[in-house]
Amino acid sequence: MRISEVIRRKGSSVVTVSPQASVADLLAVLDDHNIGAVVVSEDDGQSVAGIVTERDVVRHLHTRGAEVLGVAVGEVMTAEVYTCVPEDELEVLGRVMTERRIRHLPVVVDGKLEAIVSIGDIVKNRLDELQSERDSLVDYVSH
Repeated sequence: MRISEVIRRKGSSVVTVSPQASVADLLAVLDDHNIGAVVVSEDDGQSVAGIVTERDVVRHLHTRGAEVLGVAVGEVMTAEVYTCVPEDELEVLGRVMTERRIRHLPVVVDGKLEAIVSIGDIVKNRLDELQSERDSLVDYVSH
């Protein structure tokens, strides 16, 4: 199965934040949307400048203290972002995410941000596949 199928099921909306926004503003966005990561974009979600996660904030909070709340998101974000395309296989990306310890992947098409997938999306999709296979086998054995 491909990422495009996950996007079709979950939708393609992506929450973004400007690199100039404060970390305090970022925390409000994370809370408002009940999410753990936000794509950082300089052009209102057209491109990916970085990604910032709860983990990034916690690490900077540990080293810089409460002053980090006033710092720009651009100072705490991860600038080297691993991305994927809709044609990528879920199984391959699941392994990549596990090996690289990445929980969120922006989906980019022709340089434009299209969606975001999480490791949770990939796991949910795999569980749905397994349930469907189980149901088919039970149906087959029952008849």
